[in-house]
Amino acid sequence: MGFVNAYLLQAGEGFILVDTGIGDVWTKLESELLLQGCLPERLKLVILTHGDMDHAGNCKKLQQKYGVSIAIHQGDYEMVSTGVSRRRSANTLTGRIMTWMAARMKDTSGCFEPNLYLEDGQSLQEFGLDATVIHTPGHTRGSISILTAAGDLIVGDTLSNRRKPKTADLFEDALQLKTSLAKLRDLQANMIYPGHGKPFRFQDFLAITKDL
Repeated sequence: MGFVNAYLLQAGEGFILVDTGIGDVWTKLESELLLQGCLPERLKLVILTHGDMDHAGNCKKLQQKYGVSIAIHQGDYEMVSTGVSRRRSANTLTGRIMTWMAARMKDTSGCFEPNLYLEDGQSLQEFGLDATVIHTPGHTRGSISILTAAGDLIVGDTLSNRRKPKTADLFEDALQLKTSLAKLRDLQANMIYPGHGKPFRFQDFLAITKDL
């Protein structure tokens, strides 16, 4: 979805969508979901890896037009209900510029009320997907990752791979982020699917975080 990734997962006879992109890509997202046969009735759930509007920008439209349920971790409720991004630190110049801009912006057009909240360790079997929710705070307090039984790990913005695999540029809590990365290192995974950039091998993630 432009510079943000959205992942569509087969879930039994239906689908689960992880993240939705920014509001500007609604037409593209809707067309793709229709093409895949998800809409109007086979999209069981949308899961947000976190509450930033570049990931949550089309949740309100999916709720209003198709009655799709949206699931988040409760830690990011305020972000999606008010459109206000909490203050974060950055470890790169680009990140500092993004932080400065975010502090001066408020986008309420995509605000919505979640339908359900996901917790650490929760199974997604009830939605037809053999996968587990992992709470990975740091980038935001409600950031989560999804680990499938096949070893696919969807991590939102906890990791990225625009030019090379790296840990989050922006973070609410550096210590929480470090703890979450260590938690991910203990998993049995094969491939990592970030919120930005291309998928990469789990072994590459272990290599860049070996000093944790």
